[in-house]
Amino acid sequence: MLKRFLMAGAALAMTLAWGAADAQQKTRVTVYTALESDQLQPYKQAFESENPDIDIQWVRESTGVITSRFLAEKDNPRADVVWGLAVTSIIAFDKAGLVHPYTPKGADQLKPAFRSSANPMAWTGMDAWLAVVCVNTVEQKKAAAPMPASWMDLTDPKFKGQIVMPNPSSSGTGFLAIAGWIKAMGEQGAWSFMDKLHDNVAVYTHSGSAPCVQAARGERMVGIGFDMRGASEKTKGAPIDLVIPKEGSGWDMEATAIVKGTKNLAAAQRVADFAVSRKANELYGKYYAIVATPGLNVAPPNYPANAEPSMLPLDLAWMSENRDRILAEWTKRYDGKSAPR
Repeated sequence: MLKRFLMAGAALAMTLAWGAADAQQKTRVTVYTALESDQLQPYKQAFESENPDIDIQWVRESTGVITSRFLAEKDNPRADVVWGLAVTSIIAFDKAGLVHPYTPKGADQLKPAFRSSANPMAWTGMDAWLAVVCVNTVEQKKAAAPMPASWMDLTDPKFKGQIVMPNPSSSGTGFLAIAGWIKAMGEQGAWSFMDKLHDNVAVYTHSGSAPCVQAARGERMVGIGFDMRGASEKTKGAPIDLVIPKEGSGWDMEATAIVKGTKNLAAAQRVADFAVSRKANELYGKYYAIVATPGLNVAPPNYPANAEPSMLPLDLAWMSENRDRILAEWTKRYDGKSAPR
């Protein structure tokens, strides 16, 4: 009996030793991200199933927090890869010399808007979302208000106190809406429009989802929000129509980049390669209707058919460079109607 016990103990010790050795052989890659928490495990599992010698360690925060953290660590980077952060943040990193240029395998097959123009590429896009107008049709008919076809229609006095949109300082959806207005109307025209729109706004929320949710519940007649939330609320049965105004709409995308100075460059490149793969884009398509790989039909029910063609040709570098200035001006003009934090 003692002999069997000793043999079993020796076998267990060998198994543990092999497991420890296997763990030691894995390359740990630290990935900074602003992906939603429920996306992290599926993305990690999909990548590691094809790359069993690499262990992804996520560091997840909101876009603003992860951007500030990354820039604060510029002299001693802690991350190897950024996977799932607003492209405007990554452009700022690249301008600061904090991105390692790399063109992932297959990146040339992505839609043009999802590819960095640099060679080698500074970043690659993953998925995109855009601003839409969610209109509660019950409330709209009660007020005899027009169904908006253009952004300027939202300045009609019949919408006074009935519009809610995100504060762009706290919501990426709010900022991308403004970027679209500047592109469509010119900067002076956009500020003039926002002055008039402000008269009709009831509150600026700190969430990009809240405006379409409030419109869906009938709490407000109109919510300027983002595409996927609007489609989700309509699919749940909310009496809302999703409108993309005729001028087109602002948008943003999540992107991937390698951190300059990473000590795990080969492993980081494999993460970047996976991030542009069809398998990865199929995963992105579970959360966003517009993804980087052409030909993937991932739009959910009630998603606007004209969404992708309505994406305005934004200058992403200009958006990144002018973000702080635009937000400061917006805050000075309109922050008085922002919801309490």
